[in-house]
Amino acid sequence: MMPARSDLATHEVTNQPPPPGDRDLWADDPLLRAFLTGSDARTDQIAPYARSLGTQALRDAARQANDHPPEAVIFDTGGRRLDEVRFHPAYHQLMQLSTEAGYAAIAWEDAPCGHLSHAAMVYLASQVEPGHCCPLTMTYAAAPVLRRMPGLEDWTRAIASRRYDPAIRPVAEKHGATIGMAMTEKQGGSDLRANTTQAQPDGDLWRLSGHKWFCSAPMSDGFLKLAQTAQGLSCFLVPRWLETGRNAIEIQRLKKKLGNRANASAEIEYRGAQAHLLGADGDGVRVILDMVHHTRLDTALAPAGLMRAALTEAHRWASHRRVFQKTLIDQPLMQAVLADLTLDWLGSLALSLHVARSFDGAGPQDRAFARIGVAIAKYLSNKLCPLVVAEAMEALGGIGYIEDGPLPLLYREAPLNGIWEGSGNVICLDVLRSLARAPGAAEMLDQELDAARGLDAGFDRALASYRHDWRAQPAEAEARQFVERTGLLLSAAILIRHAQDGRIDHALPAAFIATRLGGPRGRFAGAAAVPDPARLLALCFAPTA
Repeated sequence: MMPARSDLATHEVTNQPPPPGDRDLWADDPLLRAFLTGSDARTDQIAPYARSLGTQALRDAARQANDHPPEAVIFDTGGRRLDEVRFHPAYHQLMQLSTEAGYAAIAWEDAPCGHLSHAAMVYLASQVEPGHCCPLTMTYAAAPVLRRMPGLEDWTRAIASRRYDPAIRPVAEKHGATIGMAMTEKQGGSDLRANTTQAQPDGDLWRLSGHKWFCSAPMSDGFLKLAQTAQGLSCFLVPRWLETGRNAIEIQRLKKKLGNRANASAEIEYRGAQAHLLGADGDGVRVILDMVHHTRLDTALAPAGLMRAALTEAHRWASHRRVFQKTLIDQPLMQAVLADLTLDWLGSLALSLHVARSFDGAGPQDRAFARIGVAIAKYLSNKLCPLVVAEAMEALGGIGYIEDGPLPLLYREAPLNGIWEGSGNVICLDVLRSLARAPGAAEMLDQELDAARGLDAGFDRALASYRHDWRAQPAEAEARQFVERTGLLLSAAILIRHAQDGRIDHALPAAFIATRLGGPRGRFAGAAAVPDPARLLALCFAPTA
């Protein structure tokens, strides 16, 4: 590209970072590479995907997809119902790249570490354009449900495809398909058993009637839904398009959301929509929770990606901006703030990827840890994400608040994953339920924590204090405190083990333990005394040109 002019009529542009140009999100992230070392993650596919995402062209497409959000087209010019959502071409460009890279499919292709590879892709895609991740995440998460159901071979084939096919056709005629979800109703929210949508049998199929307050990705080819039958709440697959025409799903309106603007969310109504029963009649909550379990993995990884993107911007700015005769990155207080924020991201990424590894395990111990670990990782990552993004924006000053750069998009996105698939209270209560009822969950949590005992004195003291305080099941009102402390200890344990096997420098777990487990600290970034912050930043970020 031809460089922009700096010698303007009234002044010369100085003291501004150079345009970022093409970035390599793989080469620039030494910690992601380190955390995948020693695994069978498909780095041969992850690395080129990361390079494609980092190009200026893809970042421009991300901006276009957000500047031109989807539009509902309810009727044609003659007044006939269409109930469609139209997207900017940039959205389809992003969907095609991520679908072909294997974002939704790679976990189900019978290769080792498929879920870990998928998790790395979620983390990377969230750094560039998080909105298009929504339908791909739900497609990934629907696979374990649909693969168990007989008679849905066209669906399992289509969602396992790496071909993006947005055509309006029944699934049997498509090269690939996406899956959405619609569970929330006005009166119920997280209380799914309060849903009132009704399902009536119609031969081998069912007919749904009712209203859904939130339908994620309403142009998906099919949706997993909950509806009431004579036997109770049941789970259904509702096709968007039938061989005979459009299914009876009517879009009422698109939601005007704070963020996630490239992706559509809608209120919809079923007017006798055709549906396939999934699982046993009346067993809907258990069936849908398998999908929710997998979407929660993505809601733990996505905030780590948002934090990484925000900190990359802050680090780039500070590395080039001179203030008071010194480069900003060399000023002690800025170093302290950025290093402290970097530790938040570091712990979240380490914990979330470690949990993703357990999704690849086939044994009962892996399943037990995945069940409780994903909830802890989701809670911790999402509580940290808005704070990290806001501080990164502040590091840039006023320019960080301007839509010319990526930080406003990241800031609007930061709260989303904490709300989706269970808000903070729901997640913390789920952790307590897992400890009390899920076979092996408490034992696996102890085993993960004990794996780092004896390797760091500060960690050992913090673990002993934690176990002294929680000798019995925490009370409901203590659930947030318990999950936060558990998440920080798990993150520290994972970092310690990575340092022991040589993947990362010992300075990283030492700094994390000193500032997160070592006693009282201030509530805000930079209030903790991070040891050798300049070295910590050098370990986590590639040098800026």
